Amino acid sequence: MPEQPAFNVLDSLQGSHSPSPASGNAVCSRKGCRADAGWQLLWNNPRIHTPERRKIWASCSEHVGWFEDYLQTRGLWKETVPLGAHTPPDTAAAPEGA
Repeated sequence: MPEQPAFNVLDSLQGSHSPSPASGNAVCSRKGCRADAGWQLLWNNPRIHTPERRKIWASCSEHVGWFEDYLQTRGLWKETVPLGAHTPPDTAAAPEGA
């Protein structure tokens, strides 16, 4: 019987994103982008989330500025940190297509 791969905590940050076939890493959340993510953008919508809640979008280096602008314009952005950095316990990944 083949050995099952070990659980990877980054898999839970990806939400519905599939790992990049080449690397197994988290994939950028930008619609149509399949690049490996290197950043996580923490955000929340104060109209529907508690203040401590953080949602996460994964981003490649090319799209991190786009995500920050998108979230800041809407008053949702909280923080951008390298992927794999410690995140608050109340986090959830966003669906693909952002």
